[in-house]
Amino acid sequence: MELPVLNKYELMWIFVFFDLPVVEKRERKDATKFRNLLLDNGFNMVQYSIYTRLFSGKDACKKYYRLIQDNLPKEGKVDILTVTDAQYSNIISFNARKKISRPASFILNFCKKKYIQRNLYLYIIKSYIECIITD
Repeated sequence: MELPVLNKYELMWIFVFFDLPVVEKRERKDATKFRNLLLDNGFNMVQYSIYTRLFSGKDACKKYYRLIQDNLPKEGKVDILTVTDAQYSNIISFNARKKISRPASFILNFCKKKYIQRNLYLYIIKSYIECIITD
């Protein structure tokens, strides 16, 4: 099977934002269970209540929309945002008031952040294969 070459407009990022109550013991347990569900399904923590994952296209995201919906905690707010890699590459980030420069494609920065020692093309193929296997 020949794999298509994916570009920054076909690669999709899902962001899951949530604000869950954690006052009661049961609420903390539910919040932890939800975070672990995201981590167990390949999402990476951006901030404590923001998780993201790279997909090979919008169709590959649909399974995870349903997974998240089926496992929502009883209380709290959960949002899902899907953007292309091209859109995500326009992010402007600051760390300690210093602007963080971004490469043309955000996936390259993602690879560096995860210390992936492969060239970009091989990483895209790997992510595509993972999406096929897990979907």
